[in-house]
Amino acid sequence: MILKRISILNYKNIEQAELTFSTKLNWVGGLNGMGKTNLLDAIYFLSFCRSVNTPIDVQNIRHEQDFFVIQGSYETENGVPEEIYCGLKRRQKKRFKRNKKEYERLSEHIGFFPLVMVSPSDAELISGGSEERRRFMDIVISQYDKEYLDALIRYNKALVQRNVLLKSEQPIEEDLYQIWEETMAQAGETVYHKRETFIQALIPIFQTFHTLISRNKEQVKLNYKSHAQEAPLFQLIKRSRERDKIMGYSLCGIHKDELDMLLGEFPIKREGSQGQNKTYLIALKLAQFDFLKRNGTTSPLLLLGGKHCLALLEICCNHCVGCVISGRGAPGWYR
Repeated sequence: MILKRISILNYKNIEQAELTFSTKLNWVGGLNGMGKTNLLDAIYFLSFCRSVNTPIDVQNIRHEQDFFVIQGSYETENGVPEEIYCGLKRRQKKRFKRNKKEYERLSEHIGFFPLVMVSPSDAELISGGSEERRRFMDIVISQYDKEYLDALIRYNKALVQRNVLLKSEQPIEEDLYQIWEETMAQAGETVYHKRETFIQALIPIFQTFHTLISRNKEQVKLNYKSHAQEAPLFQLIKRSRERDKIMGYSLCGIHKDELDMLLGEFPIKREGSQGQNKTYLIALKLAQFDFLKRNGTTSPLLLLGGKHCLALLEICCNHCVGCVISGRGAPGWYR
């Protein structure tokens, strides 16, 4: 997928901007605070219907303004034009359109314009909690597998409803628990199997990129862990109900899955140096890009931000259809 043009109005600190991009490699330069990162975030918004770091949509509206608008013009590898519109007014519903047709559900949009973003916030994949690593899996798989995204949405809705029952001070009928627990189990098994398949396919790609970048200095691994590996989910969730009532929330399910990131045989979170962490994350994100390129219907767009983007330029030029990079100054050969 190729991003040809973008128009931005009142998005974060960007008052108004219109940019035209080249087919392959694009460098966006400027001093700190000029909006380079927010430009990348606006592009991200067009793919995922949300900001990468600001989940509350209204907070993306520029100060003292009442709305923002982002519009993107794309082109498929077959030359088919695509137009995307996103607009949000305060106290109103977010609107998303593809070729002037508004979506009934935003989840229908995910995957049409696949994207991988490399940024300093990726450090949370190593240092953050397990929810960061589950989010990584969700972002990748949802872009090429609609069944996964549908199952994940159904699971999360059922999880919320079950937690409401667990917090209730009134007696709850068994049948009510059973309805949501069956939904969690059915949808959760789908999510589990697709996560397992994805990680097993990603590992060799990740290891190849890590070897390329580190020059074969270390061995890296990914280890996916889930309650679903222990027994059927319905059995585990039902068995945990009394304990969950005491806690007031669900302790068992795929919302507790973990992805161990290993350097050799040990967690990189504990053993890795700053340089090793950086190499690990770059290899992981490039593997994400390569995986989507192999398994999706169109090649993803790659966004690079932060100081480490220069080290990726040569690799990106050899692997990417469309790439947007932000930094203070372009390398000499690019000029």
